[in-house]
Amino acid sequence: AGEKDTRPRWFSVLTSGNHDNSRSAMKLNLRNSVFLGSRYESTAAASDSSEPPVQKYEYQAEVSRLMDLIVNSLYSNKEVFLRELISNASDALDKLRFLGVTEPQLLKDAVDLDIRIQTDKDNGIIMITDSGIGMTRQELESKDSGSDNNLIGQFGVGFYSAFLVADKVVVSTKSPKSDKQYVWEGEANASSYTVREETDPEKLIPRGTRLTLYLKRDEKGYAHPERIQKLVKNYSQFVSFPIYTWQEKGYTKEVEVDDDPAEAKKDGEDEKAEKKKKTKTVVERYWDWELTNETQPIWLRNPKEVTTEEYNEFYKKTFNESILYVPAVSPMGKDDVINPKTKNIRLYVKRVFISDDFDGELFPRYLSFVKGVVDSNDLPLNVSREILQESRIVRIMRKRLVRKAFDMILGISMSENREDYEKFWDNFGKHLKLGCIEDRENHKRIAPLLRFFSSQSEDDMISLDEYLENMKPEQKDIYYIAADSVTSARNTPFLERLLEKDFEVLFLVDPIDEIAIQNLKSYKEKNFVDISKEDLDLGDKNEEKEEEMKQEFGAACDWIKKRLGDKVAGVQISNRLSSSPCVLVSGKFGWSANMERLMKSQTVGDTSSLEFMRGRRVFEINPEHPIIKNLNVAQRSNPDDEDALRAIDLLYDTALISSGFTPENPAQLGGKIYEMIGLAFAGKWSSVPAAEVQQTFAQPFSPETLEAEVVEEAGGQKS
Repeated sequence: AGEKDTRPRWFSVLTSGNHDNSRSAMKLNLRNSVFLGSRYESTAAASDSSEPPVQKYEYQAEVSRLMDLIVNSLYSNKEVFLRELISNASDALDKLRFLGVTEPQLLKDAVDLDIRIQTDKDNGIIMITDSGIGMTRQELESKDSGSDNNLIGQFGVGFYSAFLVADKVVVSTKSPKSDKQYVWEGEANASSYTVREETDPEKLIPRGTRLTLYLKRDEKGYAHPERIQKLVKNYSQFVSFPIYTWQEKGYTKEVEVDDDPAEAKKDGEDEKAEKKKKTKTVVERYWDWELTNETQPIWLRNPKEVTTEEYNEFYKKTFNESILYVPAVSPMGKDDVINPKTKNIRLYVKRVFISDDFDGELFPRYLSFVKGVVDSNDLPLNVSREILQESRIVRIMRKRLVRKAFDMILGISMSENREDYEKFWDNFGKHLKLGCIEDRENHKRIAPLLRFFSSQSEDDMISLDEYLENMKPEQKDIYYIAADSVTSARNTPFLERLLEKDFEVLFLVDPIDEIAIQNLKSYKEKNFVDISKEDLDLGDKNEEKEEEMKQEFGAACDWIKKRLGDKVAGVQISNRLSSSPCVLVSGKFGWSANMERLMKSQTVGDTSSLEFMRGRRVFEINPEHPIIKNLNVAQRSNPDDEDALRAIDLLYDTALISSGFTPENPAQLGGKIYEMIGLAFAGKWSSVPAAEVQQTFAQPFSPETLEAEVVEEAGGQKS
């Protein structure tokens, strides 16, 4: 603008000349307009009347197949075309800046290094212009490649992603090494392309490349300025060069309005009244370039210089070198432990957004609650963005990210404020337990973070390290019991001897706890032992005493086994009981009572498979208990005594419940209890003899079939 020209002016890559506010309502039409490139007015002389010939070239067969693969198979999301084309433009600017160090003449045009995108939504056209290195005709035709290592010229695979949304693509390019500008033109599904010299002086650009995409009919929605701006912010927010988009804007101004005649007459009657011109506020619309991206990613700055407020602001922008966050609360709810398709990690390559749709390749699914941004300079900027599963670099990144995440969680657990980790565990504890099952490689990192209730800490959860500190010198293993609640675990008969010895027992009350512990197997050379399983070793074996007990109660064990039959795999003398007469333990390699209960609750329909999976059950008796001593005497004196045999049945059913199993016939168990109560009361307060009580309960209950009579009441209702 001249020194005396004070009107605002701006330049468009889509229309020639400059604009002022009085013409801001002008409608842009790409098909009828000329292209200046960037925002520079051309000083080139008019071209000769004779047009240079248009050269036509055939694609190599490999290129045709490649284009078909790109359009139909390679990219799962069409909107990545803009990301690819912006990345190519950024590479061209990078190359120019690099070459300009040793060849300053390449930058003689003093053109700003930037990328500009303009659209025509009415005609479905997108134009992307960069002021980068550009290409000569030889480079455009790929004549300087010399071998088959460059089958598609200087464009690269990413360029052909334009055909995901476009029927035709026109590339106009000007290299600072050449005095001429050339145009490449190709169409989707075509077997050839053309190259010609640009002779229109109004379409010449100082330097760089301009891509014009003529969108397919169904893809014209991409030509909306707002959508282009959104895609740039999503995928190319941190490209190191400014990206400008052509946006409609507005500003408010006051304009005069004509007075209403009636009001003017009224004002005229009051001669002393001061007359003022009336105005109204209007919005003036105009188009201008708007900077769309940020060029200083937070992860490239010194962490010591980034404030907490800046981290929080970045988190808000990003989730509506790497940065990882642990949220304060679970965004999905406590019951939704895992989402197979996580969007918690956003992957950038050279500050270009690649994807946030991973299925465990970049971050294990059990850590899906951790949010983060990863930027890599080692991943290629082409096909590998869509095929990351086999990348060695991604595997290395995954290990480092997991290690960093665990270090961060460990830091929370070591906080002076214990409530910090309690809050974390309440929200994300199940995720870490799931990690015990899915990630064996990181057991040593997960185990110190686990928390459980215990027999010595029923109100506050403890860590495994705290458990080890509380272990007695003679204790060899870490003991646990799985139950549906702390109350059930506290009252189980399996605890009796361990409590006497002051051995702490972990209470696994979450359904996933038992499987998680079984996958861990051990912690710091201490094995996890389920106290509800057979062969429990409390470290106080007395072989001489055990032999005496076997001789004293061996026959009673065989007698009880004969009575119970296939209900149990064996009858043994227990070393875990002190106050209970008996207990039913699971086989060493079978399901525990808690696991059997959980599996039954999840079974729908046929339950026959549970019988196959259910482990063996062993009936253990307490030789110190009066009931067992009496039964031992009964076995010796009268093994066929009905009262003694019924007592064995009742002991088994009672042990079934107290050990955490579900009785197969609750009604039958109730009948046995009622019978025992009746016998105990017989003749005590009334004259009812015991024989009558036995006869009453000896008759099986067989309810008669009753037919309901349907009667009709007043009002037509039936009952």
